[in-house]
Amino acid sequence: MLGRMETWEHLSPGQKDQARTIFRQFKGLPPDRRRVLNDAIRDMRGLSPEQRDRLINSDQFGRQFTPYERNLLSGASRLPLAPGGLQ
Repeated sequence: MLGRMETWEHLSPGQKDQARTIFRQFKGLPPDRRRVLNDAIRDMRGLSPEQRDRLINSDQFGRQFTPYERNLLSGASRLPLAPGGLQ
């Protein structure tokens, strides 16, 4: 929890707005899809931005996620990813 709070404190106002928008959209997903996306976000934490983009645009993610979900993942991947995902 502290890691997420520290990450939040270091976000710019624009990043905070983006994070709030992504979180609202994320919360609108069914619980099972939120879990799958949260796992993907956790898995991307150790990747570079370029690696995240390649993964999000990969055939694997194209089969696993809807375009809407991939858009959420893309937005989340542009923010500093604190431990624990979006919850």
